[in-house]
Order: sequence, then C-alpha cells, then structure tokens
Amino acid sequence: MTERFNGSFTQQEPIPEAGIEAALRVLRHGRLHRYNVAPGEVAETALLEEEFAAYVGARYCLALASGGAAMACALRALQVAPGEPVLSNAFTLAPVPGAIASLGARPGFVEVTEDLTIDLGHLEAQARASGARVLLLSHMRGHVCDMEALMALCDRLGVRVIEDCAHTMGARWKGVPSGRHGVIGCYSTQTYKHMNSGEGGFLVTDDAELAARAVLLSGSYMLFARHRAAPGPEVFERLKLDVPNVSSRMDNLRAAILRPQIAMLDDRRTRWRALYQGMEAGLAGVPGVRLIPRPQHEDYMGSSFQFLLPGWEPARVVALVAGAAARGVELKWFGAESPQGFTSRYAHWRYAAPVALPRTDRVLAGLIDMRLPLTFTTGDVALITRILAEEADRAARSDRAAPAAAANASVAD
Repeated sequence: MTERFNGSFTQQEPIPEAGIEAALRVLRHGRLHRYNVAPGEVAETALLEEEFAAYVGARYCLALASGGAAMACALRALQVAPGEPVLSNAFTLAPVPGAIASLGARPGFVEVTEDLTIDLGHLEAQARASGARVLLLSHMRGHVCDMEALMALCDRLGVRVIEDCAHTMGARWKGVPSGRHGVIGCYSTQTYKHMNSGEGGFLVTDDAELAARAVLLSGSYMLFARHRAAPGPEVFERLKLDVPNVSSRMDNLRAAILRPQIAMLDDRRTRWRALYQGMEAGLAGVPGVRLIPRPQHEDYMGSSFQFLLPGWEPARVVALVAGAAARGVELKWFGAESPQGFTSRYAHWRYAAPVALPRTDRVLAGLIDMRLPLTFTTGDVALITRILAEEADRAARSDRAAPAAAANASVAD
C-alpha cells in the first residue's frame, strides 16, 4: 500500500496561553500603539525590546513591523545612499534584495557554496570590484558560514556587516548568538519563523548612534525616551532633527504575543533539531541525494530542511517534486524556471542588475527545500523520508527509462 502524509507543512503551534492572555489585556485596555501608555505604564513593546536584547546579549534593541522593515531600517541607519552598491549572498529570499532596492541602492550578489553559505573568495572579489561598504549577510534557511573568517575579511575590506537572522533567531556560532557578529542584527517574527506574531521584526546593535538613528527612523517622533533598550537622550539630541521618520513600529498587541516566546526559543531549538536529525537519518544514503553538512561550531535551529540533487536534469527534479506532492509532501525547488509561492532566486529579480553566478546556478538547480513545523512529530519525519526515498527512486527509474523508450520508438518508426 502506498503511504501518504496527511499533515500540514504550514500549520504552526498555537500561540502560548501566556501570550494569548497578554494580548487580551492589551485588547481590553485598547492601548495598542507603543507610545500610548497610561501614567506609570511601560509599554509591552518596550519590555519586549529589553527582554530580547538580554536574550541575545545586545546593548540596544528595536522592535519593528517586519523583518524586511528591520533590514531597511538597518541600511538607512548606516546611511546607505541611492545608487550605492550593497552586497548579499545570492541564495536568499526576495525581502533581502528588496530591502536594498527600497532605498534606491543597488543589490550586488555573491556566489554561494555547496554548503549553502556565502563564498568568501567571491565576496572579496565583489567587494573590491564594486567598492561596496555594506554586506547584508543572509543566514539563508539557517545555514551560518564561518563567522570569524567572514568578519576578519570584512574588517580588512572596510565592509560593515548587517546580519539577516530571519532563519537563525536562537542559533549560535561558537556560542555567540546569531546577529551578534555584525554591526547590526535583524530578525523576523513572521508566522513561519522561530517566534510567531504574524508579522514583526527586531534590530539589535551595540552602536549607540546606529541604535538612535534606527529608533528615530522607525517613527519615534520625540518620544524616544519611552524606549528602554535604547541609548541615552544625549545621543538623540544630536540626531533628532536630521533623521527622517519612516514609520515601521511594532505595536503592543504583537509585542504581548511575543514576550512569552523568548523563553521558549531554546526548547524549540532542541525540538527542531530532533526533527532535522530525523530527516538526515532518513535520507542518508539515498542515491542521488546530497545532504548539507553542518559545521561543528554551528548550534543551528533546524526549522527547515534542504538537500541537493547534484547532476539531476530538470525533468527528473520536477518528477520528484510532483510525486512527493501527490503523496502529501510539499517541496520547494530553487531551480524552477519561474517563482513559486515564497520561492524565487536572484535571476528572477529584475530590479537588480543581471550577473553571472555559475557556482550558485549549479547549486540552486538541484536545491530542494522543505519546512519542518513543530507540529510535526518524529514519526511524521520518518514517514516523509520514506516517501522521499521512494519518489527519488521512482524519478531515477523514470529518467533511465526515457531514453530506452525513445530508442524503441525510433526503431518502430
């Protein structure tokens, strides 16, 4: 009997009861705007910023409307100008180059390796050729490069690093929280990320001027003193008339939902890792499938799973994706000709200058991606890997049969 998976790849866990109760309190008093507080009250958003700053070990934290808003705010805080080149690894999602383009800056792409991390040799070449002074580094799908090597290179080149940690909130490299190597770290709390408020984001930094610029940019008006994870008033006094208001604040309702989830991140990492390692065990040794190695220094989250199909022809990949889908397993393929759902690649983004990235093209041509929501069990993962192994074999047999069928047809003609 053919097995089928009947779970949902997009069903997240419920919001914790503490978050629901906190959200109801905000709804009952009606003060959703972060600066709308009763006498003596500290806004949920201000408390959230303090607590998240403490979790990642940052001096300053700003809560924003989305992860994309956080990246755009970070770029503006660094005073990236229209027409200025900003580098990013080519394996990323559309909000990363979108944040760059939203300032009128020019996205520039860097090759990625077969381990799905930025190619440091190509980064150096691109930085020197373009004169870029900012790298928006995407820890895409939770894969973290050698951060010490990257920071040493960028320091030598005079390139400032913004980390996009949408997929690495809660992860660490050699014990350092993701987002704490670069000058600014940006995070997302969109529904499919590691904390869920529907939409939302954070920006963290230890740089007082950058933090003050970010707060003003986010739309603080002259109410910046109501921030607790922010620099002192003297920093704002120097900047308050020079920095534009680009309203992108988080509200107290989403902050209330998020606050209890900070303490859950470490447990979520443990649970995601169990699912991820189950995927690895189930797909190890499947012919034609290459798993992505995880460096020993990377304390990863594992909220999604990727594998490569090196040398597969597009038709064979399509057969695998379609066969898995028919049995309830949703795969995303980064080599598809056209964007699908959330999935697109650098060649699809016409607002960025075209560039030849042959190594990245080879990687993306065979790259398969899959969500691992915490609503899955280890039993679900075992079933999913059995289905994928069977469909990979079916696609391979179909691929081998095609030339023989064509030859027989030719003889018959």
